[in-house]
Order: sequence, then structure tokens, then C-alpha cells
Amino acid sequence: MTITKDMLIGQVLDQDPEAAQYFFEIGMHCLGCPASRGESIEEACDVHGTDCDALLEKLNRHFADQ
Repeated sequence: MTITKDMLIGQVLDQDPEAAQYFFEIGMHCLGCPASRGESIEEACDVHGTDCDALLEKLNRHFADQ
């Protein structure tokens, strides 16, 4: 599975809930909120002032190691 910036956070978490740790690292602690699961990764990074490419790299490395 390749993670892209337009994927919804919910899609990523449905594949592996442990990926939540990478969202927590950027300050996104509201993953239980239904609205946050409907945000794209890019939207979440914009809101939290985080480098989207860096988060994608971590997520893709995480999924590659599975």
C-alpha cells in the first residue's frame, strides 16, 4: 500500500491503526473525531503546520515494513 497526500486519514487507520502514532507526532490528537478521519493527509498537515512529504515518508516506511 502506498500512502499519498490525497488519501483520507481514515483509510490509513483502517489499514493499520498503529499508524496513528505518526499523526500524534504532528500534534493531531483528535483521531477519534469522525471529522478528522475524513480529512486528507494533506489537509491535516496544512492545519497542523507540518511537512506533508515528511509524514508521507514515515507512513510509507511504516507500511513497507509490514
